[in-house]
Amino acid sequence: MKIEEIRKLIAQMTLEEKAGLLSGEDFWHTKAVERLGVPQTMVSDGPHGLRKQDLEGDHLGINDSIKAVCFPAASATAASFDPDMLEKMGEALGESCQHEKLSVLLGPAVNIKRSPLCGRNFEYFSEDPYLTGKMATALIKGIQSKNVGTSIKHFALNSQEHRRMSSSSDCDERTIREIYFPAFEMAVKEAQPWTVMCSYNRINGVFASENPWLLTDVLRKEWGFEGYVMSDWGAVSNRVEGVKAGLDLEMPASGGVNDRKVVAAVKAGKLDEKYVDLCCERILNIVYRYIENAKPDTPWDKEAQHEMAAEIAADCMVLLKNEDGILPLDKADEIAFIGEFAEKPRFQGGGSSHINCFRTTGAVEAAKGLKVTYVSGYSVAKDEATDAQIAEAVAAAKKAKAAVVFAGLPDSYESEGYDRSHMRMPECQNRLIEAVAAANPNTVVVLHNGSPVEMPWIGKVKAVLEAYLGGQSVGLATVRVLFGDVNPSGHLPETFPIKLEDNPSYLFYGGEPAGTDYREGIFVGYRYYDKKKMDVLFPFGHGLSYTTFEYSNLKLSAASIKDTDTVDVTVTVKNTGKRAGKAVVQVYVGDAEGYVNAIRPVRELKAFRKVALEPGESKEVTMTLCKRAFATWRNEIHDWWVESGEFTVEVGDSSANLPLKASIQVESTVELPRKFDVNSIFMDVMRDPKATAIMKPFIDQLMAAFSPDPSEAVSEAAGEAISEDMGAAMLNYMPLRGVLSFAAGKVSDEMMEEMLRKINE
Repeated sequence: MKIEEIRKLIAQMTLEEKAGLLSGEDFWHTKAVERLGVPQTMVSDGPHGLRKQDLEGDHLGINDSIKAVCFPAASATAASFDPDMLEKMGEALGESCQHEKLSVLLGPAVNIKRSPLCGRNFEYFSEDPYLTGKMATALIKGIQSKNVGTSIKHFALNSQEHRRMSSSSDCDERTIREIYFPAFEMAVKEAQPWTVMCSYNRINGVFASENPWLLTDVLRKEWGFEGYVMSDWGAVSNRVEGVKAGLDLEMPASGGVNDRKVVAAVKAGKLDEKYVDLCCERILNIVYRYIENAKPDTPWDKEAQHEMAAEIAADCMVLLKNEDGILPLDKADEIAFIGEFAEKPRFQGGGSSHINCFRTTGAVEAAKGLKVTYVSGYSVAKDEATDAQIAEAVAAAKKAKAAVVFAGLPDSYESEGYDRSHMRMPECQNRLIEAVAAANPNTVVVLHNGSPVEMPWIGKVKAVLEAYLGGQSVGLATVRVLFGDVNPSGHLPETFPIKLEDNPSYLFYGGEPAGTDYREGIFVGYRYYDKKKMDVLFPFGHGLSYTTFEYSNLKLSAASIKDTDTVDVTVTVKNTGKRAGKAVVQVYVGDAEGYVNAIRPVRELKAFRKVALEPGESKEVTMTLCKRAFATWRNEIHDWWVESGEFTVEVGDSSANLPLKASIQVESTVELPRKFDVNSIFMDVMRDPKATAIMKPFIDQLMAAFSPDPSEAVSEAAGEAISEDMGAAMLNYMPLRGVLSFAAGKVSDEMMEEMLRKINE
């Protein structure tokens, strides 16, 4: 339906009908206006499968939903570094939604992993905003290619579950713009999600659900968002203020309470009815976009998607360690599978994204036909490993050529609704791994977890395979990777610190009752560890393979550019091993000259590409960098700004392994506004060439004042050295008003005012 027709339809509605459209009919449906033939539509939780519930719904995954397919969670799919694959997964989800008559799938979730403790990290992509944005954009494009909407969430700064419904995320704008906004911004500009879901929390004291800067100024006016904004379930505080701010749809139903508040506010002159009309317009535009393109006869081949989920999970797995090339295992060897997760894997998180799977495949089932024995090793339900269980595991390990321990985090350790209290695995599992490793030197650990864990046994096992939460087919994928049918190609989308206390947010995460301070600023994840030159357990971007890759011939398409230009980064990647595999080429940009106008990370991910290569094959890969790759956010111009100077471009396979490096000069085309006054120091003023020229007479006067007395009993050469060092140092940090003291009688207040006027012009 065209927008003009929608507006005519709204004009026929009563105020009560319009206000009614601004909240749900129930837990999952928008309201209908039967008198005018306006239909209702249904939304469903996601984002890695359908959690479709009927009227007896809940938001935390307590009640059963329809049988569906659980694909790998975002913690896993981000590790693929493969947007094309994620777009295909999105297409499958979109087809499932069409089959089930769902207008919007609630996802993806793109909040930044500020701390390993966030209980919902399994549902988020990465600690890095660029990787997050690329993966989210791909998933949205895939789902919406089937004429089903998405709801990118949770907008914004929702990086903890602790007090999430009331806490204020207190953060400076530069950090918001550089870390917490880019994934939303990229997705909106490149994929136009049909809806955006606002978060529960406050942002600098203002609830996201009634924040006009967030929902209107940034989202719509700056980024050009065209869909409607819905609340997270129960996130509305003041409904009338929310309507003004740009919150279109309140979910779930409020029982008419907030609808009546909207009507009363309009009648009392406290709310302009045009805001109500605009909300209705945006909601109905999406309702009819789905209705007019609905294809309920779309087939849903669950078995095919089960296999697809296995293929995706295998491509997401990260080989963290592989000492002596113990993996892949030989199918002819006797292998022990140890740990309850081998039979009943943990493959998804708890809460609103929990899928009621039509089937699951564990590693024990997937290994049928191989020489694999299984012992439970521990009990997930009891969170214990008895002496008898450990003894049985040790006995099985001693008989086997290699022992594979399946371990990780139980459901109770990480879920929507609460945060983790530590970064440890269950102690019973750690004891089991230690015992098995002592019994068999060829011990491999497979991890099922949604976020980083500490690994006190890392030096005692030969290999670690990070499976993350790999979906219902994770067992198939794991066996294929362990035995070499699939070469692992995942790379970590987050840093694994050695211990929780190393994390940059450790001192402030969770916060006081009123709010949490994002005091680490832009230094999230590897940005912090690199700046501090800290050792980590495994760095961002890390991932091994059963083959080896060589990077060479780094070329930039230009040695210097203006910030309005782009530059192509070209590199050759060669498979130097004996197996086909996939390399993840990562491009990082840094400021070679160190910060002048802004404190910056050492390097930041700004491009990546996944490349499949046969043994001995080489491919040339080209990626393009634009202004944003070099820019920082500047509050004084309310925009992105590039500081003129030299930048580094590093290429490799992780943030800690970058064998190739080149430099490029970037020239800014935008001048920052000059705001110098008498308290500005010479060092800052003299960075500006124009200001330096104006200041030269005053500098000469000051340097003369600092010159050594020729009568001093020092050599002329020594006197010059003292003059240069001390004079320059004192001058650097002296405020301009110092001229009035040290060049007394030669510079007047009037002369100083005239100089500042010229500098600030």
